[in-house]
Amino acid sequence: MKKIYEINNDFLNCRIDRWYKKNLCNIPQSLLEKNIRNGNIKVNNKKIKSSYKLQLSDKIIINNFFPKKNDKEKFIKKFKPKKNDLDIFSEVIIEDNENFIVINKPSGIPVQSGTKSFKNIIDLLAHSKYFVNTKPYTVHRIDKDTSGLLIVAKNRKYAQLFTSLFRIRKIHKVYLAITIGNFEKKSGTFNDVLSYYEGDKIIKMIAKTNYKVIDSNKRYSLLKLDPITGRKHQLRRQLLIHGNPILGDSKYRIRETSKKVNNKLMLHAYKINFSINEKKFKFKADLNSEFIKTLNEKYLKNSLL
Repeated sequence: MKKIYEINNDFLNCRIDRWYKKNLCNIPQSLLEKNIRNGNIKVNNKKIKSSYKLQLSDKIIINNFFPKKNDKEKFIKKFKPKKNDLDIFSEVIIEDNENFIVINKPSGIPVQSGTKSFKNIIDLLAHSKYFVNTKPYTVHRIDKDTSGLLIVAKNRKYAQLFTSLFRIRKIHKVYLAITIGNFEKKSGTFNDVLSYYEGDKIIKMIAKTNYKVIDSNKRYSLLKLDPITGRKHQLRRQLLIHGNPILGDSKYRIRETSKKVNNKLMLHAYKINFSINEKKFKFKADLNSEFIKTLNEKYLKNSLL
């Protein structure tokens, strides 16, 4: 039995082993490489190595090698949304073109599925009218409980482009946060070293964020945050380090005993700016009702609106 697959732009420069695992079956690397060496997987009828990078119109030939997923192997179950699950996109779409989409992500929904989450933005988009002839590519992430701007690419070319722009810091993001406490200086820069664990190894990374106080009182502050670096949970961790945790943060916080403490994370990805082929893109995500309600309850004014 033989099957032939032709490569399009979505998998240009993708390694053959990664293509196989993503499109056919996520089998052990050793088994995959053995069958590549034996010629059961060829490209343009020629033997290749597992590191071979696919080119446009390459023909992958699979000959008598169609393993099935082991029932004992754990796979992340895909979320299959119902029609009413997709209704959120009627209100959150900010930009929709042939290469990418920009949404105002609601708080409480993760970007991707995980061990503690099922319903997620990527699976929702994959079943929506915005990705009928393609699939969504994640190019950056925001936390489950963070609301605001999220870019999702519609093809591999733009996924790689956005990934590069984020890496070289050519995409500028602005966040709004309601924090506990006030600040002596109305503007400044947080420079910190954040520690992360990779197994037993500790990795330390420099984190830099510019901040500006938009409004404050004795108990709460509204901040505009411009992250210069992009570390995991950077804003949440830095604000905790400096004694002003984000209101509603259940992980990075100074514990409060009041029963009236807001349990919603008051962090919002407000603006994002970037350029592609000399064309400038500027997007802004309106604050959700919960954020506006909290501003009013804490007697804070947003002069940016």
